[in-house]
Amino acid sequence: MDGVGIRSAEASAQVSGPRDERGRRRVVIERVWPEIDAGRFSIKRTIGEQVTVSADLFADGHDLLAGVVKYRFVPAGQPSPGERGSAAPAPSTSNQRGPGSVAPLDQRAAAPATGEWREIPLTARDNDRWDATFTVTELGEYEYTIEAWVDRFSSWLKDLVAKADAGQDVSSELLEGAELIQAAVAPGSTRTDDVQRLLETADLLRSEAPQVARVWAAKDPKLRALMDARPDRRSSTTYDRALRCVVDSIRARFGAWYEMFPRSVTPDASRSGTFREAEARLADIAAMGFDVVYLPPVHPIGATNRKGRNNALTASMGDPGSPWAIGSAAGGHTAIEPGLGTIDDFDRFVRLANRLGLEVALDIAFQTSPDHPWVREHPEWFRHRPDGSIKYAENPPKKYQDIYPLNFASAEWEPLWYALRDVFLFWIEHGVRIFRVDNPHTKSFRFWEWVIAAIRRTRPDAIFLAEAFTRPNVMRYLAKAGFTQSYTYFTWKNTAHELRDYMTELTRTELQEYMRPNFFANTPDILHEYLQTGGRAAFEVRLILAATLAANYGIYSGFELCENVAVRRGSEEYLDSEKYQIKPRDWHQADSLRELIARVNEIRHTHPALQQNATLAFYNTDNPQFLWFSKSVPERSERSERSERSERVFVVVNTDPHWIQHGWVQLPIWEMGISPGTRYRVEDLLDGARYTWRGEWNYVRLDPAERVAHIFLIHD
Repeated sequence: MDGVGIRSAEASAQVSGPRDERGRRRVVIERVWPEIDAGRFSIKRTIGEQVTVSADLFADGHDLLAGVVKYRFVPAGQPSPGERGSAAPAPSTSNQRGPGSVAPLDQRAAAPATGEWREIPLTARDNDRWDATFTVTELGEYEYTIEAWVDRFSSWLKDLVAKADAGQDVSSELLEGAELIQAAVAPGSTRTDDVQRLLETADLLRSEAPQVARVWAAKDPKLRALMDARPDRRSSTTYDRALRCVVDSIRARFGAWYEMFPRSVTPDASRSGTFREAEARLADIAAMGFDVVYLPPVHPIGATNRKGRNNALTASMGDPGSPWAIGSAAGGHTAIEPGLGTIDDFDRFVRLANRLGLEVALDIAFQTSPDHPWVREHPEWFRHRPDGSIKYAENPPKKYQDIYPLNFASAEWEPLWYALRDVFLFWIEHGVRIFRVDNPHTKSFRFWEWVIAAIRRTRPDAIFLAEAFTRPNVMRYLAKAGFTQSYTYFTWKNTAHELRDYMTELTRTELQEYMRPNFFANTPDILHEYLQTGGRAAFEVRLILAATLAANYGIYSGFELCENVAVRRGSEEYLDSEKYQIKPRDWHQADSLRELIARVNEIRHTHPALQQNATLAFYNTDNPQFLWFSKSVPERSERSERSERSERVFVVVNTDPHWIQHGWVQLPIWEMGISPGTRYRVEDLLDGARYTWRGEWNYVRLDPAERVAHIFLIHD
């Protein structure tokens, strides 16, 4: 046994060395949160949001602990954890525009030094759990970690008071305290008032004064404050990694998107509308309260294997083809479809949108038509069959004969990656900073990590929306890899319990730290059966649910007109899909939802509670068709109970678009300072109607023919 003990001690000394300071570090730091995949990926916040960092802290014995959350801003140029060691292009020898000589991320010279650490004291909670909160104020990235130590002074003071209160002699303890206080004054310190007070207190504790007087001096809160400001951190424990937080613009957290095809803004279905004509739609989109106008690809459309109406394999004369079949003799991903106009027309469209308070989002689809210049200039960027032909895209049973996928793993992947990065940079130069990325799950994950990080180094305000309706793990990985927002399964969640479960997953699991949902009620590809069969009420339900459950939501044009005819029974494809034809519309139909949309968006802009997802809370109802929930402004200690109540928005929605539903909903009066039996006023923000409620449970009736939802404020 002794031999084993000796060998173990010797082995330990060989591992850490007999004088290794780690041996004096008594505090253990575990279960740090938020931390994604052991620090491999960053969490996400927007400017002005808070980061609450928590951890389990404990040490041997009974000493008290103290600690801080340390955080600092990371200047542009420092690789994030997700980039360290990840695959990235080596220096490029191509003639691509931009810094083609950028070295791999793991071979760069040392990045500029980060800013100074700031510290927030940790607060003890239950069962060894501690936390502290800081606010992010700059676009870019922050670093954070935890440092903790044995609080020798507080531990000493606790024992001193316990013994003194028990009537024990504490002479020795007072001398120990004098040494601790003396040690808190650095040698050669300037004799400030604080230093003088510490030295005088140390002398008093050593003196012959009555013990009771010396104990009272030790218990002085002013002494405690002075000592807390001078902790002994020589043997502190620092968490073994610095974690990262990506900070985006407010638009990353909150926004209403409107998707439109500029080519359909034309009085003549036989020709494409132009950007100049599409400008006429912008004022109406802005008037409905949208923040982002999103355009499908605006590039030249190929002619080879062009699809016809309703996805027909053969196009008829005049069929415009799918905008996602990118590339022709007129150019590729940095060119404009001639039918839409010129790049100058596009720039003018963007400027007008900006003047109306709209930002332009552009669809980026990294694929080509057979006519794309890259097919001729860079055949090595594509996957070839044994006979030498290029394989077109497939998603069995769907076939896309008009599209060639790019080969991200080709032998010439490096210049391909740089060329694709330059596509983003080109459109950024033309005023676009929001990109909806088509099918990112069918492209290299490593590419997305690299390109998003590369662009964010100079444009931290860039926003990337991942259009990936695929398996959960893949969607989550794309969010972790850098995508600012994510499409979701919202379209297929239509019952109250499905929505409640899904939103709980998005807002009460680790997904809340890195995956920002964008709830599109419909898309050019997705017309759910709920909308096909539910009539106008179904569109109202899905609009209000999307706009209130999620801070980011969107609709595809035609939604406000309740377009709901599928190409065939059982399909989610639209009949006469705008993807394959020009589709003019009468936007002034009497039954349009534009007024409801405008009101809902106005409510979203007026009430900050609806501009985030973190405070979403569901409550009980006795009708399973009702979804009953609230959102409130994230807590601030300085807010009064009255202001907190006025900043909480409650929503009840009848998820059944066919039948009247009624029942009782439970208001959390225990959270709101409302006494049982008290009467209070309830205001519906949708139409200004007011009701008098009383106590915890109240009656609601929702007739789809009249209204499908209430959006409530509670008043005294």
